[in-house]
Amino acid sequence: MSKSSSQAQSETGTPPNKGLLNSLKARLVVSALLLILVLLPLIGFTLNDAFKQQVKSAAKNELSAYLYSVLAVTEVDNNRLVMPELLVENQFNVIQSGLYALISTSGNTPGMPPQHIEWQSNSFLGFKTPPTLPHPPTGQSGFSEILLEGKPHIIYSFSASFEQKKNQQFPITIHIIKDQADFQLQIDKFTRQLWTWLLILMALLGIVQLAWLLWTLKPLAQFKKELGDVEQGLAMQLKSNYPTELQAVAHQLNTLLNTEQNQRKRYRNALSDLAHSLKTPLAVIQSQKDLSQGSFEQIAIINKIIGHQLKRAQSAAGSSWHLGIKVSSVCEKLVRTLAKIYREPEIQISKSVDSEAIFRGDESDLTEILGNLLDNACKAAKSQVILTVTSSDTLLSIAIEDDGKGISPEQQSLIFERGIRADSYSQGHGIGLSIVRDLIDSYKGKLSVSSSEKLGGAKFEISFNLGANTRD
Repeated sequence: MSKSSSQAQSETGTPPNKGLLNSLKARLVVSALLLILVLLPLIGFTLNDAFKQQVKSAAKNELSAYLYSVLAVTEVDNNRLVMPELLVENQFNVIQSGLYALISTSGNTPGMPPQHIEWQSNSFLGFKTPPTLPHPPTGQSGFSEILLEGKPHIIYSFSASFEQKKNQQFPITIHIIKDQADFQLQIDKFTRQLWTWLLILMALLGIVQLAWLLWTLKPLAQFKKELGDVEQGLAMQLKSNYPTELQAVAHQLNTLLNTEQNQRKRYRNALSDLAHSLKTPLAVIQSQKDLSQGSFEQIAIINKIIGHQLKRAQSAAGSSWHLGIKVSSVCEKLVRTLAKIYREPEIQISKSVDSEAIFRGDESDLTEILGNLLDNACKAAKSQVILTVTSSDTLLSIAIEDDGKGISPEQQSLIFERGIRADSYSQGHGIGLSIVRDLIDSYKGKLSVSSSEKLGGAKFEISFNLGANTRD
């Protein structure tokens, strides 16, 4: 059963990808854009609404002035409304000028219908009387909208009462009506200008924010680049002068790099010294003639183990965990060398190597791994060996195939089990396999064996996760 991607990432040590917002730059850009796209439109809606209220208030004041000018010339004589032929404001005298005046009764006068138009200005000629008109309480006014011939108008109404003889009252309501087109034109013009300038401001702020973010995050980009150079083996330390917040991190990383390198060097030297110090006493013991055959065999095994550890100590570089080397250069050297060795019979070594493939480790370790596997393949092959190297952003894959007898399925399932000697299998596939396996394990890589579909022999496959193939 295949493992889930999260489990695989957990095993290799690679942090799971949390998407675009896992990037600090993306978070800042999104935050800045949200600020621009939310705050400025909100300001725009607020200003537009405030302007509408201001226009409405100005219209109300204007109609109020017209109303009082009409009220000033209004007279009632014997329960009969008396109005001049012409009003001071000329728009009331021009037919359908857009400004109209009506005087209606509120329906409280005995003998009158609920709504009756007592008088209308000349400008109102040609219009039908609205079915309903507002009638606020006496002494109060009202401001609202009304439709005339299907077009929106604003109406300002004021109710008054004229006192007649014998304490009789003559209540009327004066209505000033004005076409809303003029006010709407002002609002539309202001809205267009407002949003035009807001869009320009949003674009300018977006550019300024982007430039500011790029300038602010430039040290992080440089930090990332230098880390990549260290990881690829192009640099040993972080050398740029970073801001205060990053300088401490850079200093700690440089200290860590130096400490790790020194620890690796001490580990290599100590392992080498230990192995060398054991070889001399073992040589003395082995020179004794009275030793039994079993003792000689055990001493030979110890010698082999010491030789193995010496080889590992010599190949373990102090900075192997963070340096990167081109796989193609190592492959070229090995193929040239093996082509000279295996001339009789001639073994043809074909290679397909990604020129950009990087091994994040020590060159001698990679040479040890590929050298052993290629040497085994040449020994087992009849005439042909294929070396394939592919890479991606996260994975380095190496495959070595031969056209020999191959390894049986039973041996394939046992060859990597603990306690099984790799050299107990057919010649060519076991020699040096324990060294290869240990080295690959130390880089958290994977080694597998199967049958080659192309050549019919054995196929050894190695994979390294580029985010985690740092040496233990």
